[in-house]
Amino acid sequence: MSVHARDHVVITGMGVTTPLGGDVKSTWATLLDGRPASTRLGAGWPADLSVRIAAPAAVDPGLVLDRVEARKLDRATQFALIAVREAWADAGFLGRAGEPGHPEPERVGAVLGSGIGGLSTLVEGHEQIRTQGARRLSPHTMPKMMINGSAGHIGLEINAQAGVHSPTSACAAGAEAIAAGLDMIRLGRADVVAVGGTEAIIQPLAIAAFASMRAMSRRNDDPEHASRPYDTQRDGFVMGEGAAVLVLESARHARARGARVHAELAGAGISADGHHIVAPEPGGRGAAAALRKALADAGLSPRDIAHVNAHATSTPQGDLAESLAIRRVLGDGGYAVSAIKSTAGHLMGASGALAAVTSVLALRERTAPPTMNIELLDPRIGLDVVRDSPRALPEDVVACVSNSAGFGGHNVTLAFRTHA
Repeated sequence: MSVHARDHVVITGMGVTTPLGGDVKSTWATLLDGRPASTRLGAGWPADLSVRIAAPAAVDPGLVLDRVEARKLDRATQFALIAVREAWADAGFLGRAGEPGHPEPERVGAVLGSGIGGLSTLVEGHEQIRTQGARRLSPHTMPKMMINGSAGHIGLEINAQAGVHSPTSACAAGAEAIAAGLDMIRLGRADVVAVGGTEAIIQPLAIAAFASMRAMSRRNDDPEHASRPYDTQRDGFVMGEGAAVLVLESARHARARGARVHAELAGAGISADGHHIVAPEPGGRGAAAALRKALADAGLSPRDIAHVNAHATSTPQGDLAESLAIRRVLGDGGYAVSAIKSTAGHLMGASGALAAVTSVLALRERTAPPTMNIELLDPRIGLDVVRDSPRALPEDVVACVSNSAGFGGHNVTLAFRTHA
């Protein structure tokens, strides 16, 4: 009998820092209030950028972390440390692995994804060499700009010695990290794993690059209403930044220490489109495959799903392809759909992890967060979208799913279930 058959994997801790708030409580409250975080970029930005809006973190990490600690870390890693510290404490751990009352380090893992990693450090380092010379470059530059740097630092933070991993699958990276942590526990490689994603690339190169693809909204004069998933006039995403981390644990380990459980991570499904490096497969074939795999892995049927936390980036092609995939697998009704990027912005490599946290909260609180800025719903979408205000979910709700996708054709679906 496999580890999967013997035991479940549960979520005992959650932590975030996002454009909506500096922790889980404030992020959830702002999400339910439907207050978009998008804003105009400051005067110091290049005047020729075609996109001049973004969703920066609500709380600057420099206000939270020690100044000496912060200067050694890329902004993405700063976010990751803030999130893992909240999640680790929420799980009931007040020290590092190996200390009294904590699991052995060899049974603790960390998996943190990022789409791009320390881009700002890379760009700033290049500029410093150009203007001041190579001898002025900080010795912290290389570990700051490594894509796995954030994963390494959260592994050090909690003393994770079972393995530290960093998936790099664009905007699916955070969700893929959660799926990898699920596998670590099921395969018996760890009892506790901190999982999630982080990103901090609100800077000219990244915005100009995405804008040149016409992937970002150009509603510079109306940032609050720029991200509009499923609307007939949607024109791209609004870039956000931040991190989200969950603590996964085998149910047996959680019971043994009397831990509080938020929900069960019941299953995961991963697929690849095999279609195009950036464009989604138009019919949603890959996204549908990931959703089917997640349901099968979790032992759930389409009828069990009461809520879908959609990837829904507000791009014309992406929203439609995902909606076709959802309907193909779950049918045409019986579940509510939320698109949280309409308020939080698109946290890139952290977006799937934030979707996971808000999915767990939706399941636990029996509340689906609203999708904002839909003036005219695209009739081709065909989904029951939660619009403008939260919606109560049935008291007997069993499960929900969250979808993530990324350039390269990556698709990840995570399935969550209530835990008795």
